[in-house]
Amino acid sequence: MKHWLVVIFLAFVAVQVAAQNEALTIDESQLSPIRSVYHGMYHDIDPLTGDTTMWIVMNPIIVYPNERFRNKKDEEFYWKTVRDVKKTLPYAKLINRTLQETYEYLQTFETKKEKDAYLKKFEKQLYAQYKPIMKKFTKNQGKIMIKLVNRETNQNSYNIVKAFMGTFRAGFWQTFGRFFGVNLKAEYRPQKDKNDALIERICVRVEQGLL
Repeated sequence: MKHWLVVIFLAFVAVQVAAQNEALTIDESQLSPIRSVYHGMYHDIDPLTGDTTMWIVMNPIIVYPNERFRNKKDEEFYWKTVRDVKKTLPYAKLINRTLQETYEYLQTFETKKEKDAYLKKFEKQLYAQYKPIMKKFTKNQGKIMIKLVNRETNQNSYNIVKAFMGTFRAGFWQTFGRFFGVNLKAEYRPQKDKNDALIERICVRVEQGLL
């Protein structure tokens, strides 16, 4: 197994301690990065006529200009990034959802010992479940995954691992990962980094169902 995958997986496992003891199985085929086209709806009754009108609140739509490529190499890089984002974005969103649930669930334990025992048990079970998936990730997909975890959770993977596994283990996996070109402290800065800006454009288009 590629060693850097262990680092990616640990970041994933750290937030995948499910909020329910029995809920370990997740159907990956049901994961979708596409956002709903509308935010919600409500009904309004005209006080004069009694007519009912349904109002639909649409989600904001961001429109980017068509991509222009300087050469074939740039075009190939773009479509490779599209492929990698589409593969990893659903898992980044899954991490965000389960992270929120996990923070709340861990508060039900009265002692640190209980929390540690729970995390250790589920780390082993989830490793067995998700190892086949993570083994299929390329190195670039692993790096993008870390970026997208930051995008979805507003936390870098290092801080997530630190919160669940402690400073020592977070530091160990960060140091280990750096040997293989993986940085758990990588930040997502689409306003300043051109590669992150490209990832963000792709994410938005995927979420809108345009890619």
